Amino acid sequence: MTHHYAYYPGCSLLESAVEYDRSVRQVMDVLDAELTEIPDWTCCGASAVESVSRLLTYVLPARNLALVEQLMDVDDILVPCSACYLNLLRVVEDTRHDKKLLAQINEALSVEDLRYTGRAKPRHLLDILINDVGTGAIAARTERDMSGFSAAAYYGCQILRPYPVFDDPRQPRSMHLVLEALGVKPMAWDDEARCCGASLMVTKPEAALASVARILDSASQADAVVTVCPMCQINLEAYQSKAAGYGGPRETVSVVYLPQLMGLAFGCTEDELMLNKNMSLAPRFRAGMRQGWATQGSLEETVVEEA
Repeated sequence: MTHHYAYYPGCSLLESAVEYDRSVRQVMDVLDAELTEIPDWTCCGASAVESVSRLLTYVLPARNLALVEQLMDVDDILVPCSACYLNLLRVVEDTRHDKKLLAQINEALSVEDLRYTGRAKPRHLLDILINDVGTGAIAARTERDMSGFSAAAYYGCQILRPYPVFDDPRQPRSMHLVLEALGVKPMAWDDEARCCGASLMVTKPEAALASVARILDSASQADAVVTVCPMCQINLEAYQSKAAGYGGPRETVSVVYLPQLMGLAFGCTEDELMLNKNMSLAPRFRAGMRQGWATQGSLEETVVEEA
């Protein structure tokens, strides 16, 4: 069965997270899901606009919802970025009971002859994978033996708080189910929903680095940390050397997007998944990409030889 979704990549997936965009499109194509990018979509405002204007915080994402309602024949919007998902979802949740706010938003949108009614539905990648595609379809598309691979599923803090639409915000399990369908072993740990610091890396770097250090140290026994958020990905990848000074691991911890790992399991190539864009792939992970992850012993030997 083919699923059809409006697609909102958001700004990050066109710049710092192009590998997330590419791998989402690649994997959803393998899973027979059709994505149509929202015509003339604009930035959702992320977290930066909120300090400038509360109304603009709603109007920017609402414009994208209104475009879907007026120009497309679908209601469900696939939103891979956790920050974008939260911003779009906030419009849906807050205008449901606040009609005054809805009227203010539509007054602003009227300059473009747009109107948001509440019909468009932003949905995170994990929600769609679990509740529409299903673990059976994911397992059926898996071609590589991933039984030797262990992953630390990292959800971050934005996709389930404050709106726990599709999973438990304290003990999320949706990504665990996807990993298990791939044949991957999800690592048991307690930091899967801990905040990585995100924009604090600019204003309070010592707080953000301490959080990144804790997450990486907790996950260091896994073959990779697996993320679904561009901000989490860049924080956990780019600041590993600085985090080492705050108690983080000294050795590289591999960090990949969930659809990149799914693509590898489905038999997609490294180029198709843009794995050359990842900043932190440990030798063990690179050896696994070449040889497969079925047998741990051969990987250990390869890594030792390369060292």
